[in-house]
Amino acid sequence: MINSHTEQILSRAPLPLIESFPITVLLVDDQQIIAEAVRRMLEDQTDIKLHYCNDPSKAIQIANEVHPTVILQDLVMPDVDGLLLVKYFRANPLTHEVPLIVLSAEEQPKIKAEAFALGANDYIVKLPDKVELVARIRYHSAGYIRLLERDQAFKRLEESQKILNAELAEAADYVRSLLPAALIGAIKTSWRFLPSTQLGGDAFGYHWIDQDHLAFYLLDVCGHGVGAALLSITLMNVLRSQTLQNTDFKNPSQVLSALNESFLMENHNEMFFTMWYGVYDKVEKHILYSCGGHPPAVLISTDNKGKISAQDLKTPGLAVGAMSGSKFQNAVCKVSAGDTLYLFSDGVYELTKPDGTVLKLSEFIEELKKPSDPMVEDVDRILNFSQALNGSGPFADDFSLIQLVFA
Repeated sequence: MINSHTEQILSRAPLPLIESFPITVLLVDDQQIIAEAVRRMLEDQTDIKLHYCNDPSKAIQIANEVHPTVILQDLVMPDVDGLLLVKYFRANPLTHEVPLIVLSAEEQPKIKAEAFALGANDYIVKLPDKVELVARIRYHSAGYIRLLERDQAFKRLEESQKILNAELAEAADYVRSLLPAALIGAIKTSWRFLPSTQLGGDAFGYHWIDQDHLAFYLLDVCGHGVGAALLSITLMNVLRSQTLQNTDFKNPSQVLSALNESFLMENHNEMFFTMWYGVYDKVEKHILYSCGGHPPAVLISTDNKGKISAQDLKTPGLAVGAMSGSKFQNAVCKVSAGDTLYLFSDGVYELTKPDGTVLKLSEFIEELKKPSDPMVEDVDRILNFSQALNGSGPFADDFSLIQLVFA
């Protein structure tokens, strides 16, 4: 039941694994004898790579090419002052964080302090014992490699988040493209759909089963993300195409029962969904409906004295797909000309009020009962109410609201 569009989302290639970083030493010293001594100290350290630069004027260029994890640099060299080279290494973006060990012919506290002030990490009187040199190289390289790995992990995470956000946006656009066009005439419809940042599993629709029966529904798949959206898309396609075998789509409880057995959570990545499904009979002027763990639909009526009342349309029932053999019940309500029916997900009203408490369903229904504003569509008035409570930024859960007005 998954179409080619959803297969494209599922088939995205994973990000490459985080690469490993070898211990790489760059020695900058004009004396070949020092370079040979260091080479001999490191020749049995098979995991350490040594690069040598005898021309300090080329040290930055070579460092940029070999990407050292530690730099050994002499302080006394012809043409270039060693302390100035330390400053250059720290000013260069590619070596700004690389550990730098300065090499000196003698212990000079004042020079040592100046080297540290310019950004050196360590100071060695050359040449130390092999054990000490290898230990210092490994110590400083290990810290820098951990920094590289952390930065790369953050970059991968950022790339992954960008891909995920793009996939969520694509899935949200696809869900929105499947939502129905507005109806006009005997029944007028309007809706608002605002997906959350993580994309909840909301979906809704309405369609004429035949010339006298209009089916309408709203469902909410548990969880967030592309997986929930894919299941909601599949459910929408099943309902629109009426592909459940031996199911009378004019019988809401039968529809919910068939969906329950076809989409059991153990077969769909432990995902279940709540749902409200109703059928309007244009001849009998009534709505037959059934509910599977979903917030009630609300029918708003105005009597001949102008009094506005609200009727909750809800029946007992577990979430759909939660348990095989679950039973769902039908109920019926009469509809009069001018009545308005609202279907909505819990993301529309489960919002925090200024006093820190969560808005109750009964309080939200009172908002639905308010008289229409000729300057603002009812669905926008309700959306504005919810956004005022939610504050700036996206909703934590999908905002899904359908309005049906009966002539």
